[in-house]
Amino acid sequence: MTRPLTLLATTALLALGLAGVPHAQPVADSVGHSTNAVFEPYALPTPNEYRSASGRPGPAYWQNRNDYRIEAALDTTTHTLSGTVRLTYTNESPEALDHLWFHLEQNLFREGSRGDRAQLDRGVTGRPENGYRLGTVTVDGQPVTPRITDTRMRVPLPEPLAPGGGRVEVVVPYTFVVPGPDTPRMGRMETARGTVYSVAQWFPRVAVFDDVNGWNAMPYLGAGEFYLGYGDVEMALTVPSTMTVVGTGELLNPDEVYTEAQRQRLAEARRSSDRVYVVGPDEVGTAAATPRRTGTTTWRYRAETVRDVSWAASAAFVLDGAAAPVPQEDGTTNDVLVLSAYPHEGIGTPEEPGWEEATRYGRASILNNSTWLPYPYPVAISVASHVGGMEYPMIHFSSVESRHFALFGVIDHELAHVWYPMIVGSDERRHAWMDEGFNTFVNELSARRFYDENDDPTIAGYGEAERAQGVMLLDPDVYARLSGRFASVDDPVLTYPDHLSGAGVGWNAYFKPGMGLRLLRTVVLDDGVFDEALREYTRRWAYKHPQPADFFRTVEDVSGEDLDWFWRGWFDSLAPYDAALVRLGLGDGIAVATVTHETDLVMPATVEFAFADGTTERVEIPVEAFFSEDEARAVIDLAGRTVVSARLDPDALAPDVDRANDARDL
Repeated sequence: MTRPLTLLATTALLALGLAGVPHAQPVADSVGHSTNAVFEPYALPTPNEYRSASGRPGPAYWQNRNDYRIEAALDTTTHTLSGTVRLTYTNESPEALDHLWFHLEQNLFREGSRGDRAQLDRGVTGRPENGYRLGTVTVDGQPVTPRITDTRMRVPLPEPLAPGGGRVEVVVPYTFVVPGPDTPRMGRMETARGTVYSVAQWFPRVAVFDDVNGWNAMPYLGAGEFYLGYGDVEMALTVPSTMTVVGTGELLNPDEVYTEAQRQRLAEARRSSDRVYVVGPDEVGTAAATPRRTGTTTWRYRAETVRDVSWAASAAFVLDGAAAPVPQEDGTTNDVLVLSAYPHEGIGTPEEPGWEEATRYGRASILNNSTWLPYPYPVAISVASHVGGMEYPMIHFSSVESRHFALFGVIDHELAHVWYPMIVGSDERRHAWMDEGFNTFVNELSARRFYDENDDPTIAGYGEAERAQGVMLLDPDVYARLSGRFASVDDPVLTYPDHLSGAGVGWNAYFKPGMGLRLLRTVVLDDGVFDEALREYTRRWAYKHPQPADFFRTVEDVSGEDLDWFWRGWFDSLAPYDAALVRLGLGDGIAVATVTHETDLVMPATVEFAFADGTTERVEIPVEAFFSEDEARAVIDLAGRTVVSARLDPDALAPDVDRANDARDL
């Protein structure tokens, strides 16, 4: 999750919405006449050499590369970050480039920015002191004059950058004031023992140039997030020596920033499945935490094959960690160091556990979500912040106030973002559902594993996965009730996030696509087929840039199903789901249940017949039964039994907005 919506809005959504049977072979006879356009062919972009009809990257797929070296220093007196970013940009595209576009997201927080003036209710407060101040921009050592437009910068190149591997170095000196706690996704928070700096969108970043839209230089308005290319990043972060720093990537100089005792504790954490304190709660603010009490210390990190880097710093941090051993596809094991950094304000109680349990939750998330692709990076870091929840490669910022189920939920959601969109590099600015919806979906499965399948029955909430927000929000009946409440902000899932209201972002980017993926797994396909499809999609597009059609085509390629009707019905329309069992009757030794749909959204149907002797039998009606007819019949051989009733969707897997019309008595 990515905005204060993360915890507060999901809780509000829930508040609004909540006031072993054998399968018979299906027999479906069609009746009536259908005018349902949902089954017409669904137009996707024409496949080409870059993106294939199977959903794979095409044989000529390409993407440009961006490698960064960043040096930055934090002045805590003025809250100013000053730095220099050196970008080595490699043009792998088939065309020469005469300019580069950069993102300057800090300019969103400047008074009078486009997002500030648009008043889009994104939590953006423009202030005159905010935004970038840039020094002289150079290209291969030659000064150039960029054109800055709000949150974007067009940098001219003295010579066109050759296709197929041309390389150029751009250097940008910059400063900005780290905004206060009213800023979404990054900024600073005051605590009793010091300021917590959550630092992101903290250097000018080159935009993506791709085969679909060319330069992706859409402005940053606050809702649509980020679309970034891959490369290696080295960063040197100079901060007051009283501060502890955590950041994306491998720490290169632990001997210079940690005490010998802390290094020993880190080594122990790398071997332990339980939390090990690196900086204990009683050590914060003492020489045991940071023996140098004056001057500055430089923390050096390197991250490989990432689309971004982020970091946090504070003198108030408690720091603890543990190991998450993740088996890799080549037979090796990646012993991921799971870290949590939080001030005392984040500590909870045994009844309402807080950030002292964050490492346990983070470890579970890494292990659970590695089912989609083994976690490839060396660290996974949770930081307690003023930010409701925001993700970056290997690190996230989440609310210091979160507790118990909500804390597990936000940590699991934000760390799952390492897969979507940090590994699978989708375009968040246009297609928020391709990361938020994916993570809403995987959160349910992870929560069930943690709470209901945990080897430790003493954990708080053991056996109560139904109380986890990832589970509750994808409960079909809860979703059905919420769909009525949120009809006024409903838009197709494919709507760009900047075109949605605040509530609309939550509904259309998180819950609606999350439920769509759950329906693919439970109603349309089955769990084995869908899980295989999601794993294949993740493998195919790891460290690449998929579009919606690439996901749709991959699912169809793996499942062998034509799902045009589902993509149109769920992702590109507004119809709620309302199936109805309209008639139940008897024939010559048979019982017949007639099923229709009261809206334009259609799915396969399951009818369960109940008999006088207490037994039941089910008939599956495939979606094909509705191709040309509005109604379909489920037919069952009575074999001497007496039918007393029938009902649709006996396991309540579909979010049917009116279950009162799902049952009939005879």
